[in-house]
Amino acid sequence: MNDVGSRESFAFSARVLGALFYYAPPSAQAAPLVTALTHRDGLQDWPLPDAQLRPLAEAFSQPADEPLFDAWQRLFIGPSALPAPPWGSVWLDRESVLFGDSTLALRQWMRDNGIVFEMSQNEPEDHIGTLLLLAAWLAETGRDAERDQLLAWHLLPWGPRFLSVLEENAEHPFYATLARLAQLTLADWQSTLLIPVAAKPLYR
Repeated sequence: MNDVGSRESFAFSARVLGALFYYAPPSAQAAPLVTALTHRDGLQDWPLPDAQLRPLAEAFSQPADEPLFDAWQRLFIGPSALPAPPWGSVWLDRESVLFGDSTLALRQWMRDNGIVFEMSQNEPEDHIGTLLLLAAWLAETGRDAERDQLLAWHLLPWGPRFLSVLEENAEHPFYATLARLAQLTLADWQSTLLIPVAAKPLYR
């Protein structure tokens, strides 16, 4: 995952996934990506085998009764309880709280590595979208060791579980398919990691 082509493919997929999980569908960051994915050729450049991508490309284009923005609001913002909260500490901390010990560990790791990642509002840094965008930035700037540490220590221990629960409970074809695409992509990343994924207990 450290040659130029692999690094570019990683950064591309991480940035797309991060933007779609973090930003509202009508936003400048997400809207072009939503448009691309809801057309059947929207995954043609995705770095996964065609056999995995073909059913996803079809699923992304399925119509839905619920507007996409409403689904994003329901799944990631509230006000009702979120079926799959997108913050790592909710899964990694015994009390399932925001700004938990795992968030503090992420902050310490960022400080130790001189990483400054400004959040747009007062929220934890361990949002799935934020971590994916940070991973993309690390790849784009050639910081492969830090990218691998971020994945192995702070994303992959809980990300697959979050994505599985999201897929099961999304109740919207776009976000269920996005969760599936992300699961396959993270599994591909994990298969090429040079360091082991940290074994951490999950509390959801």
